[in-house]
Amino acid sequence: MKIAAATTAFPDRWYPQHELTERLVSILSLEPTRADRLRALHGNCGIDGRHLALPLDAYEQLGSFTDSNRAWLQTAVDLGERACRDAIAAAGLGPEQVDAIFFSTVTGLASPSVDARLVTRLGLREDVRRVPMFGLGCVAGAAAVARAADFVRSHPSAVALVLTVELCSLTLQPDDLSVANLISVGLFGDGAAAAVVVGEDHPSNGPEIVDTRSVFYPDTEQVMGWDIGAHGFRIVLSAEVPTVARERVPGDVDRFLANHVLTRADIARWIAHPGGPKVLRGLQEGLGLGPDDLAISWQSLRRVGNLSSASVLMILAETLRNRPGDPGDLGLMLAMGPGFCSEFLLLRW
Repeated sequence: MKIAAATTAFPDRWYPQHELTERLVSILSLEPTRADRLRALHGNCGIDGRHLALPLDAYEQLGSFTDSNRAWLQTAVDLGERACRDAIAAAGLGPEQVDAIFFSTVTGLASPSVDARLVTRLGLREDVRRVPMFGLGCVAGAAAVARAADFVRSHPSAVALVLTVELCSLTLQPDDLSVANLISVGLFGDGAAAAVVVGEDHPSNGPEIVDTRSVFYPDTEQVMGWDIGAHGFRIVLSAEVPTVARERVPGDVDRFLANHVLTRADIARWIAHPGGPKVLRGLQEGLGLGPDDLAISWQSLRRVGNLSSASVLMILAETLRNRPGDPGDLGLMLAMGPGFCSEFLLLRW
């Protein structure tokens, strides 16, 4: 099983962080004390700017969840098509060779799902297997690749397409002045990412997926997620997330690697979802990593913010482009998300 390609797609609009912050002060109708608090929170996110699905002026015109979700669906299909086409081409394949598509999102709802709406647009076969996945959040990019690996392990001649689309800006809650919401509107951005996973019968120069591991942390359902209702998607975000990253993930990583008689020192490439500055610092400290080990994750966070499920695939794509590694190098792809849970993939170049 190999990752033959990974690509990204972004909305054309990119706004500097300070411009977004000042517009949010207006949209949220913040009085001076809260406005200063918002500026301080956003200044600590370490983000230069983010892509948005809509022009900045359009967000104040979204009157209902129906409006937001309609905009989400249109943009998600367009971005998803771009990401998928690029990934299939980068893998040296044609759309008719795709046997399954694994689609994940946590920022909008649609039935038929986005993957169904892409079958005809992409030219996929009528017998393509579709696996829409909702609710995994930030962990979903890693989880979807792992589930695609499960599929091609059973079907060595198969090609699996993974797509994640997250338009976090369209979950905006103008009447939610909680600290969690004030942080999230400064942290999350919009984008899509795709990957192609092929079975052993397909030649590829991409990294081999040696093994995968899923970990669920009992009684942590309130750490991260959404409160979904007529208002749309309202963020649930606990201050415990960096603590979990620092104190629980390292032990899980060690146990996973030990199954292959490996330690952290054997890992040459760390492909980690950038939850935010505190989460990345927690991972770095807990895993005992140096400043260069998570450099691509930090750069991704700074350039485009947290893209939820799409972020780890963006970091994978950047790694494949600029730090491909030498034959035999090992990598670890990891992400955390609602549940609370973690997903790990051991890669070998």
